[in-house]
Amino acid sequence: MQRTERNGESQGEADRGLDDPRIASETLQASAWLLWTRWFALAALACLLTLWGFAAALDPFGLRVGPGQSPRPIMDINQRFMYPQLVRSGGFDSAVFGTSTMRLLDPATLSDRLGGRFANLAMNAATPWEQTQMAELFTRQVAAPKLVLWGIDGTWCAADATDAAKRLTPRPFPPWLYDEIGWRDWPQLMNLTTLEIAARLLAHRLGLMPARIRGDGYEVFTPPEALYDPARARRHLYADRGGVAPIQAPLVPPEPVAAQTRAQWRSPALAWLDQALGRLPTATRIMLVLPPTHYATLPREGTAEGQRYAACKSELAAVASRHRATLVDYARASPITSRDDNYWDPLHFRLPIARRIETDLAAVMAGQAPTADGSVVVSGEMR
Repeated sequence: MQRTERNGESQGEADRGLDDPRIASETLQASAWLLWTRWFALAALACLLTLWGFAAALDPFGLRVGPGQSPRPIMDINQRFMYPQLVRSGGFDSAVFGTSTMRLLDPATLSDRLGGRFANLAMNAATPWEQTQMAELFTRQVAAPKLVLWGIDGTWCAADATDAAKRLTPRPFPPWLYDEIGWRDWPQLMNLTTLEIAARLLAHRLGLMPARIRGDGYEVFTPPEALYDPARARRHLYADRGGVAPIQAPLVPPEPVAAQTRAQWRSPALAWLDQALGRLPTATRIMLVLPPTHYATLPREGTAEGQRYAACKSELAAVASRHRATLVDYARASPITSRDDNYWDPLHFRLPIARRIETDLAAVMAGQAPTADGSVVVSGEMR
């Protein structure tokens, strides 16, 4: 009887609790928060899907581009994201690889004077590893590559060029655009940068914004020639030397270098180049071009550093010979590299020099001698 009474009391207390306004209010609040959370999650998901759909519809990286299809207008300056679609379009059978030291070569001029349909796929500050990724994508996607111009600058000679830390730069690199696994590319579109580029592409289609880079990869990224200031250029050329020009004349006699030290000189990235060239069809004609950077960037001939660079050039010549490639060497003291007024900064020459290089390469392609002023040395004949 007591137990029954106690149970009754407990039930009564529970019933009274349900009638308690405070408890009822808390229950309603919890229910409202749960409902709000569900609607918020659904709204956020809808927003994300809408934004993703916008990016996917505009397709700024040309994920849907295939052979015979036109690539999207290039609306961003990070060539690492923009250029793979040029390769996949099948519109080009010839290419320029390298860094910004090759970007001023006009693919339209190269196509006209060397033959083939050129795209300039050189990328700002591209590491040897990034360059090989682009070259291998080109080799896989283009059925019959006709001509390849590959700019080989000093980074290829670095002893640590193949270290994991040196494969990439602070510029983002999208490996998913360079593989053959298309389904996993689409989720990568969900980020603010892609949405920005998609918005630019929409503005371009509406006639509100021009393309950032020409459809064959060419861009004059240097300032207008009319704004060239020799004094300012010299400040850039010698900024890391306290404004003092380095000695150009070779060191005589050369600096002694022990045989053991020579044996340890390595340019491991050239093995990557060797492999990449080996994947090209034997019918592909190849030029390896050492671009003409200002002489202040080059090690003085006869110094230990200069001798090491010469050893790297010899190794590069051996790679070129194995693949029947022509080596075009501007990386030496010459009338081009010794004149300050040919450059904007230590690495980037002016447009007249780019036009000169195009003329030289056309002559070499035709089996003729380039401009005879000692600025370039050619090894191997074009086949």
